[in-house]
This record gives sequence, structure tokens and C-alpha cells, in this order.
Amino acid sequence: MSTNSMHVAKTGLNAQQTRMQVIANNLANVNTTGFKKDRANFESLLYQVRRNSGEQTSAETNLTSAFAVGTGTRVLNTQKLFTQGSLVTTDNALDVAIEGTGFFQVLLPDDRIGYTRNGAFSRNAEGVLTTGSGYVVQPEIQIPEGASQINVSSDGVVSIVADGAVVAEEIGVLTLADFANPRGLQPIGESFAAETQASGPPIIANPQEQGFGKLVQGSLESSNVNVVQELVDMIETQRAYEVSSKSISSVDEMLRFLSQNL
Repeated sequence: MSTNSMHVAKTGLNAQQTRMQVIANNLANVNTTGFKKDRANFESLLYQVRRNSGEQTSAETNLTSAFAVGTGTRVLNTQKLFTQGSLVTTDNALDVAIEGTGFFQVLLPDDRIGYTRNGAFSRNAEGVLTTGSGYVVQPEIQIPEGASQINVSSDGVVSIVADGAVVAEEIGVLTLADFANPRGLQPIGESFAAETQASGPPIIANPQEQGFGKLVQGSLESSNVNVVQELVDMIETQRAYEVSSKSISSVDEMLRFLSQNL
């Protein structure tokens, strides 16, 4: 029985270690543009049922509650929380934030489409709109040489004013993607997420259509990590870890008492 208690406490230690790693990652990404915080979700392990509910205790009475002993806990999954991050004004024409739902679409080197909330865009040598890492934004938008002004409207229309011109010329539309279950997306690093069976296929639409958010040019969406809340969660995790560790120490003392006195 005492060794079972040690095993239960060990599951608590492992679970709290994982939660601490999730919190540390959130804090590490507090300044990452478009980052969405993670949350660790726990579930209890199987129970050892010694007596079932309703088991007969006499000729006319039954057990009102089961005699079941838990065997610990584990982290079921981690979950992205897609609350809106605050918008930070940069006054850079190629910085675009999403206010509301939706993801930018980017062609990755392995020909997959990556989905991100990071709108810190640049131009490559051919004038094509890319991410900071040089990945091409989808749909591809090429900004001609000599464009003196670049405008991105709230509904995604990209237009330029060429040198010497008066009227703006439309060169493309930045569409957004969303998913039936965005929490089902697979984080793959570099602020990108990939489609999975759990997320469902992407729904593509222009900004401000079908419930999608709007684009804000000259701004970036900051991380939605609340540093104060993460520190509170860190202290709570540390205390839970200490209590589980104390449980193991207490069981060890009980076993030592038995070996010395029986």
C-alpha cells in the first residue's frame, strides 16, 4: 500500500514538471509576436475499485458510495488559448495585425501551408511579400519596384501608389484562414501551426467576411501571455510539486517506522 502511495505521488511530480515547462515556455514567448499561450490539462488515472456502489451491506441495505482509490494523475494535453493579444503600433507599412479571428497563410519550405498570427512581413529580392524568415505569404503578392506607398485595407486589399502616380493601384488581397477547431492545430515552431485531422480543413475568406477579423496595417499583435498570471501559476505549480515530494518523504518515514518496530 505504501509503495502505491509513492507511485501516486510520483505521477503528481511528473505532471507538475510538465506544467512548469508549459509555464516556462509561455514566459519565454512573452515578447513573441502573435504567440498564443498554452495551458496544460490534467486527468485522473484509473481507480482501484475495492467495493462497488450499490454493493449489498446487509439483507436490506446497499453501499451508498464506492470504495475506490485513485492511482494518480497525468497531463492529458496542452491547449492553445486564442484570446486576442494587444495591438502594438509600429508605423511600418508591412506590419499587419489581425484583430479578431483568422490566420495568415504562409508557404513553408516543405510545401506545407503554415498558419500564423505573426504579421511582421518583408519583401524579398523579387518584391514578393514574405515573413521575416523569407517564407512566401499566400496568396502571393508582388510589390512592384518604385512603389512609394503601400496600403493594406481592413478587408485585406493591398494597393500601392507608384512614383509619380496619383491613383492607387490594387495588386492583391490578403486572405485569412480559420478552422472549425483551431485548438486542433499542430504547433510546429517559428510561430507556425499546421493543419491536422482534429482542426479540420481550413476555411478561407477575406477579412471581415464570414465572421473573420479585420486587418490593421502598421501594427503587430503582441503575445497574449499575462506575466502576472503565469507567475501565480508558477507558484501554485511549485507548491503542488513540493506537496507531492513531501508525500514521498512521509511514506518513506512510515516504511522506516515499520521496519524498525515490527
